[in-house]
Amino acid sequence: MAISQARPRRSSTGHRYKWLGPKKIRELGREPSLTAIGEKKMQCVRGRGNNTKYRLLVAETVNLLDKKTKKFIKAKIKTVVDNPANRNYVRRNIMTKGAIVETDKGKVRITSRPGQDGTINAVLVE
Repeated sequence: MAISQARPRRSSTGHRYKWLGPKKIRELGREPSLTAIGEKKMQCVRGRGNNTKYRLLVAETVNLLDKKTKKFIKAKIKTVVDNPANRNYVRRNIMTKGAIVETDKGKVRITSRPGQDGTINAVLVE
């Protein structure tokens, strides 16, 4: 069965909404990419209007912004320290936006969306 991003059939109180017919292709969703640590692997996904989106499945480096020097550096990822999206992502080393990652340059916070942007951008955490 397809993943749908349509409005649910019931409200939070349990009231039934009026049925609006079958699922539409515009309401289609996809499985999350769950970006892991390892040798780089990407996936190209076709979107609406023939647009392309690059999903980062596995990555080992991060584009790190040092706010003091205003320079970008490539840093190697060691492990995921904290992930506010899901506490189980920490032990599985899954990276999402807002995750705190340990690198060879120190702890960084991810500011991009790896499953949507195809890159991992981050800033140093003081």
